[in-house]
Amino acid sequence: MSQTHAKIEKNIGLMAILVAVAVSFGGLAEIVPLMFQAETIKPLPGIKPYPALELAGRDVYLREGCYGCHSQMIRTLRFETERYGHYSLAGESVYDHPFQWGSKRTGPDLARVGLRGYSDDWHRAHLNNPRDVVPESNMPAYPWLAKAKLDGAEVAQHMRALKRIGDPYSDADIAGAAAAVEGKTELDAVVAYLQALGTHVSQADMQVAEGAE
Repeated sequence: MSQTHAKIEKNIGLMAILVAVAVSFGGLAEIVPLMFQAETIKPLPGIKPYPALELAGRDVYLREGCYGCHSQMIRTLRFETERYGHYSLAGESVYDHPFQWGSKRTGPDLARVGLRGYSDDWHRAHLNNPRDVVPESNMPAYPWLAKAKLDGAEVAQHMRALKRIGDPYSDADIAGAAAAVEGKTELDAVVAYLQALGTHVSQADMQVAEGAE
């Protein structure tokens, strides 16, 4: 057995293949059962696909790599819920492709930032130059967002793609996407996205969903 192990360790190609197989089986063991649990695929009351402007903002958020420093997953630990609010539930992220759960937090969790009372102007100033509102911040500035106009046709195309994989966008939603983002900037979109985070599910629905899990 030790000789076999030594041969595997010396063969980099074989070792890489075996590691990939082991990781794949581990991933499947965690992911596949979730596919058959209703709470992971059924949206909570109040959760709907992102409207056009928020969807565009989420796309910019992903493009700029904001998820690298901000999670959107509040854990069940007391110090987490006291700081950020009710812990995250799977049914909140049904229409997130990909979801923003994770453990990386250079900055604070944003799962319920829309409930924290920041004004649109605060978010605009923060994104343009974080140090203007949080002097100790190490977040990079994103001044170009205020100058970049949204492409309505691109947003509509994204909504069509999401509809194909099951998101319940109506033809009217898609047809109205261009008008919804007309004249808006990427900064407008990101602010709209952030202001909506955590606002769609009531505390009562949270408690009901919590009891069902």
